[in-house]
Amino acid sequence: MIVIKNKGLRRAVSLAVPIMILALALLSALFFDSRRHMIVSLTAAAMTVVLFISGFEKKSTGTRRLVIVSVMTALCFLGRFIPILKPIMALTIITGIYLGGESGFLVGAMTAILTNFYFGQGPWTVFQMFAWGIAGYCAGMFSTMLKKSRPLLIIYGALAGVVYSFIMDIWTVLWYNGNFELKLYLAALVTAIPYTISYAVSSVLFLLIFAKPVSYTHLRAHETRRHL
Repeated sequence: MIVIKNKGLRRAVSLAVPIMILALALLSALFFDSRRHMIVSLTAAAMTVVLFISGFEKKSTGTRRLVIVSVMTALCFLGRFIPILKPIMALTIITGIYLGGESGFLVGAMTAILTNFYFGQGPWTVFQMFAWGIAGYCAGMFSTMLKKSRPLLIIYGALAGVVYSFIMDIWTVLWYNGNFELKLYLAALVTAIPYTISYAVSSVLFLLIFAKPVSYTHLRAHETRRHL
């Protein structure tokens, strides 16, 4: 397991990589040949791994997180096959809260690229990677508040679902028009309202189902490590 020893460098990587992935998504939609979408997605995946590495300072911590992140990604992968209401956003948020924003981003981003080998890869994949990933990343930033307040967690989950839809509608406009136009974007937002509602409801529903059990398990594991 690779470890970045320098704390300042870890912080810089943690802040820079999400911005770089967003920039990559926008640039690829505007300027890159859409047939090269896999190169863009794999580049974003590699950047996400670097982001994950920036989230810990000890090999043992990274190894434990990698195991749990792999499990959460597998659950998200399976969850995408559930019709209509999917647990991906909720599980990504939970990962960010309890394992750090870098781990949350990795779960969301890797879920997008891995599941799209079945559902279909395309220029939209990198937008999905960012949209799910940033929800987990921000959940890590606000983890202290989200752990303490169930209402705040539910509000965050609903907003994350809405923001996911808003980000994907940016891709829709860029794909349809070749550049961003506010009128088309607003029209896309209105057209996507049923999907936006389903994303928000899915996130809230599965947070209500999974947040408390995961919180209890995390506390038990923490207490066990303290007494070892």
